[in-house]
Amino acid sequence: MTFQPQPLIRFAITAVVVVLALILGHLLWRHYMYSPWTRDGRVRAEVIRIAPDVAGLVTRVAVVDNQEVKKGDVLFVIDLDRYHIALAQAEANLNAAKASARAAGANIDAVLASAAARKAEYDMRQGQAQRRQELADVVPKEERVDARSAADTALAIWQQAQASGHQASASREQAEAAVVQAQVAVDRARLDLQRTEVRAPVDGYVTNLDVRVGDYAATGSPRLALIDRHSYYIYGYFEETKLPHLRVGDPVDIRLMSGGTHLKGHITGVARGITDRDNPTGKDLLADVNPTFNWVRLAQRVPVRIAIDEASVPKDVVLAAGMTASIDVQERRARDRQAN
Repeated sequence: MTFQPQPLIRFAITAVVVVLALILGHLLWRHYMYSPWTRDGRVRAEVIRIAPDVAGLVTRVAVVDNQEVKKGDVLFVIDLDRYHIALAQAEANLNAAKASARAAGANIDAVLASAAARKAEYDMRQGQAQRRQELADVVPKEERVDARSAADTALAIWQQAQASGHQASASREQAEAAVVQAQVAVDRARLDLQRTEVRAPVDGYVTNLDVRVGDYAATGSPRLALIDRHSYYIYGYFEETKLPHLRVGDPVDIRLMSGGTHLKGHITGVARGITDRDNPTGKDLLADVNPTFNWVRLAQRVPVRIAIDEASVPKDVVLAAGMTASIDVQERRARDRQAN
């Protein structure tokens, strides 16, 4: 009986193929279940809601929807004439308050001068009364009484002048306080006038422009959104099984669905909580536990914030908040951690 090697070869080939298939299947399983990557990425950006700080009719709109603007560019203007008038009125009130303060200052000078004269008059009458009292033997009693009465009258007049001086000082302080208040009103009117020109606080893109010439703009009511062009980032929603492989600072490869553009970035933070949809809080602030339990559990997705390296963004690439992307966390940091 001769030996036939073909069956053994076929068996060996089949065994090798099966082993390779098992190894490949295991690797693919680990890749899809545990490797730090996801296709569930979203481009996000900081959105500034532009609202006027003053109210009035819109007299000029300086931008169009989706326009790129620089920090400090005028977006729209509100009723300049009305706020020019308000500033002029406030300045007039300030001038009037300053005039009143000067008048109060002049009045107190006059009152103080009168009080000094009354003091001198009192000193003279008091001296005369004392001298007549000392010469009681030769000065008649009637003259001594008259001198004392004149001194008392001079004292009363002097005290009245002092009280007038205190009242004048209070009036001057009140006038000076009115000047401060009027100056504050002028500063407020000048600030309101500056705020009639609504300017871009950052470099960015105008979107959802909802203002037209002739509209009435109310204070604090947003009229457009401004997307900060330097604030784009990625939120990657990673399955919880992949979180152990993620660390803040890990480099990330980003591939946009729009054209397959590759960008670079790094992890800046991992969310510390998501909503538990199965166990909401009841009306009595007690846990509303779901009485049923699904034995097949899907891994929850946790948001991971990723900063985009601006240097890696091509000039002709348009980034828009809401775009989707695939995210692959590089393993270099993992190898570095193992080495350390």
